[in-house]
Amino acid sequence: MSLLKKITLGLIAVSATVTFMACSGNKSNEVNTSIKSLSTKEVQENLKDKSWIAVDTRLSDSYNGWILYDEARGGHIPNAEDFSANWIKVDAKDKEKKLDEALKTKGITTDKNIILYDANGEDSKIVADYLSKKGYKNLYSYNIKEWASDKDLPLDKYEDYSLIVPAKILKEVIDGNKPETFENAKNIKVFEASWGDENQTYGKGHVPTSVHINTDTIEPPPTWMLADDKTLTKFASDYGINKDDTIILTGAEQMAAYRLASVLKYMGVKDVRVLNGGDGAWTSAGYELETKVNPKTPGGDFGATIPADPEVITTIPELKEDLKKSDFTLIDNRTWDEYTGKISGYSYHDKKGRIEGAVFGYAGVSGPTSLEYYRNVDNTMRNGYEIEKMWEDQGINLKNHLAFMCGSGWRAAEVYTYANVMGLKNTSIYSDGWIGWSNGGNPSITGEPKK
Repeated sequence: MSLLKKITLGLIAVSATVTFMACSGNKSNEVNTSIKSLSTKEVQENLKDKSWIAVDTRLSDSYNGWILYDEARGGHIPNAEDFSANWIKVDAKDKEKKLDEALKTKGITTDKNIILYDANGEDSKIVADYLSKKGYKNLYSYNIKEWASDKDLPLDKYEDYSLIVPAKILKEVIDGNKPETFENAKNIKVFEASWGDENQTYGKGHVPTSVHINTDTIEPPPTWMLADDKTLTKFASDYGINKDDTIILTGAEQMAAYRLASVLKYMGVKDVRVLNGGDGAWTSAGYELETKVNPKTPGGDFGATIPADPEVITTIPELKEDLKKSDFTLIDNRTWDEYTGKISGYSYHDKKGRIEGAVFGYAGVSGPTSLEYYRNVDNTMRNGYEIEKMWEDQGINLKNHLAFMCGSGWRAAEVYTYANVMGLKNTSIYSDGWIGWSNGGNPSITGEPKK
């Protein structure tokens, strides 16, 4: 399955010189950056030279394919890298280190001629100022609206970019509008997913109108494995969920939202989406969280026997058979120390190791709830091309059926959704993960894999 669905869009050539002053409040830190604004023709010609690189400075959602700045069409210039101005503005642990790593990974180096493009006249300035302070000299600006207005010029977007929703689009939905990709949505419902009752994370602030769902409802303690079909059927009734609803999931920790999204898809809900970047994206966009409790609306029929889409989840018996197949790959989305058996990764689970045949697929570096390898510094989805490259470097054949696993399904659910966004549909989640496998007394191995 192709990563991208290509579309065509277009432009009008314009050339100018833009000068701006970036001030930090300290006169010694002021940077007077003067960069030339390129015409579309100049952009086209320059990008034929490998010493030139185009960099999308808009929100990652725009790069993915969403129209957020009144562009004629959504998407990014083919082969463009992304380095969002929002990454510079957000507060994040080890932000500078992560941004330096991103620049290196994307090949945005001081020896390149760098075309910084945006659609609001501001994002490219923020990135230019940031890069100038790091010693970058050859910086140029461009307005992608010109490119997008010409139907003869190509723009690329992720095939299923609509699965992860920008805060701006969610705000439009909450305000009663039906923006791009929601035109045919009949019954839109917004839920907040997190562990615990309404006094926990939800009570500290949530996206307005969202109804709380405790993740224990779909994966009850003490093992926190996926609930049985009878329990899931009751869950649907308790929250008034129908298979034809359009559901948007939010949360302070988006991993919980992705876990719930995968379960709803397994149950048979056809249109399930997640707020890209979680509640942090909502507040970063300038919107307020609310603390009042929004009651659930129980009742109604789900409209199908649960699970209506069982292929979303691979069971242990199915996994044992699938591992024998040459066109099947089990991707282990845990930390390296979990994968090699140094740690279990969970306070409530002691067994260590991995399933033989599982390929290390990366996750995070800061513990069993982290996914730095799959997220940008603002917690939005990482560049899909980079995810593909990471997998291919691990010897993962993207034409195979890809089953994602972690400890109990949370990390795997987020990565699974990103794969779907990229257009990879021959996928599933091995939901029980390492905990389910090891608790069942199944064989396992430890140590670093042989090369």
